[in-house]
Amino acid sequence: MTNPHYTELEWRDGQPWSAHYGDVYFSRESGIAETRYVFLEQNRLRERWHSLADKVFTIAETGFGTGLNFLCAWQLWMETAPPNARLHFVSTEKFPLSHADLERALALWPELASLSTALLEQYRRIVPGWQQLSFDDGRITLTLLIGDARETLPQLRASVNAWFLDGFAPAKNPEMWQQELLREIARLSAPGCTISTFTSVGAVRRGLEAVGFRMEKIAGFGNKWAMLRGEYPHGNASRQPLQRHAIIIGGGIAGTSSAYSLALRGWQVTLIERHADLAQEASGNPQGVLYPRLSGHDIPLSRVAQNGYLYTLRLAERWLEKGRDWDNCGLLQQAFNAREAKRCEEVLARDLQPTLVCAVDTEEASRLAGLPMPHGGLWFADGGWMHPPALCRELAALPGITRLLSSVALELHRVADKWQVLQGEQMLAEAPVVVICTANDSIRFAQTAHLPLEPVRGQITQLPATLESQALKAVVCTEGYISPARNGMHCAGATFAPEDSNLEMRVADHEENLAMLGELSPALFDALGGPSLDAVQLEGRVALRCVAPDYLPMAGPLLDPALLKERYEVGSRLPTDHLPWLNGLYVNTAHGSKGLLTAPLCAEIIASLLENEPLPVDVALARALDPNRFLLRQHGLKRLVGAAVMHRDSSLT
Repeated sequence: MTNPHYTELEWRDGQPWSAHYGDVYFSRESGIAETRYVFLEQNRLRERWHSLADKVFTIAETGFGTGLNFLCAWQLWMETAPPNARLHFVSTEKFPLSHADLERALALWPELASLSTALLEQYRRIVPGWQQLSFDDGRITLTLLIGDARETLPQLRASVNAWFLDGFAPAKNPEMWQQELLREIARLSAPGCTISTFTSVGAVRRGLEAVGFRMEKIAGFGNKWAMLRGEYPHGNASRQPLQRHAIIIGGGIAGTSSAYSLALRGWQVTLIERHADLAQEASGNPQGVLYPRLSGHDIPLSRVAQNGYLYTLRLAERWLEKGRDWDNCGLLQQAFNAREAKRCEEVLARDLQPTLVCAVDTEEASRLAGLPMPHGGLWFADGGWMHPPALCRELAALPGITRLLSSVALELHRVADKWQVLQGEQMLAEAPVVVICTANDSIRFAQTAHLPLEPVRGQITQLPATLESQALKAVVCTEGYISPARNGMHCAGATFAPEDSNLEMRVADHEENLAMLGELSPALFDALGGPSLDAVQLEGRVALRCVAPDYLPMAGPLLDPALLKERYEVGSRLPTDHLPWLNGLYVNTAHGSKGLLTAPLCAEIIASLLENEPLPVDVALARALDPNRFLLRQHGLKRLVGAAVMHRDSSLT
């Protein structure tokens, strides 16, 4: 994906001007009045929202610019839409404004000040790809597609109810008005979708008509004599709405974030956990580190880490107390050998925004960390640590979530249109949707026994802080990590032992973590006691991670492997709409050691599929996370991997 840069903005008579396109961002007469006339009024949003039947209304826009259209739509939504409805606003932007320029532009409209402030609070770390921002307790979602619209729109999965075509004028920015993009606009449009644009250029009108829109020319705003508006009579048939009741099995970070994402959308959720409290297994570690392990190439493993990192940071900012339950103190990823140094160079060559990652030399790394470091490397300014149990508790406390603790889900049975979760002969709960979030135990059900999950043992070591070690200000990583002290203890680790399910504490693992620490920072090692540290006396914690063969998470609906084998020969061709789905059964698992980053994002993917909302990630990434990918490949059906992402009716009815 093309890496955009912040746009070159000029200010002329107090108004923002794009130096790249040589054009204004909005009318000099009145930007707000123009937006309300061209986009809100011509898409009939006030009247449509007054009588809104569906719970989700999706607007898509070409060209986020200053965010004015989004803020005006948000303002109107608050005035007119039912309180239980939600607005999802998707906007593309190749050249985003810097935070400073956006703040200056939004200051032009004092009447939008409260909304502008909320936007500016989250408009940080704007980097290439998909970024999802949430406002008004989840009632408003903004998904920014940062990059060339010719690359981002084909990777969007959405069902759009209204389009704002607001790129710069066709003469200034012809790429934004090409026929290939107009075809994507039609593909993404729901039946009855409306569209409007400030331009009246004949080529744009004919292009939209060619892809199925019924267009008309009407009077434009202010001095503009004409503009276009239209409607799309085609589109995919709407699904019947689901009963919004789900069962989530598992009370770790995957389960609580899955419960949260659905409850945020008004679902009633039953959360089943076999222990007496949440976050008792891998999500129970006292500190987990927050940073994306990026690659020098735009591959799914790197992309899910980056997207998940940005999403989890926003969750932490919203729900956790900084300094107690999380801290974006910064994270240093050391270039500790030739291989890591090369990877760091490749990551930096991608020219990602410094708000995400930048290079630091040894001197700067030592200054940022607070203690002498042997290497420089990559610096993640907002990286840091989190207390995972605190996030689990906060997410599971959302209204609409009922917790069943000390309850063991042993079997799943489909009865009529609902799943029943059984503990022996006792039915714990029933609902049309079940999401399994039990890491390695996800395969204990007959419906999921085929998933290729592998346990990986990990042991952390807790080290009492000393006066000298408390100088550590940032998380430092090599092949392991150490965090700044929390409650008087540093957390270091973690060992990595595939196919090892033993949960006993091992002195040898403590020794391995201490050896890692000695290489990570000899100065810190000495500050903690150095050679006098006795591994036998140290405290720690053991947990099992869960990984898939390709180390990518599994998130989405499940196929019935028995019916697939019974109905279709290996290598046969079959229509994706007739795949044998286990209707209403989903998994959110295989997060390895990065569950803090990937599990909440995967929960959003599942919730978006269930609600037929725009996905929070690009289609290619969602396909890569398809939990059926190994089953379909074994069956010789590689081309169908990710079928649920592309076919709205596949497993969601």
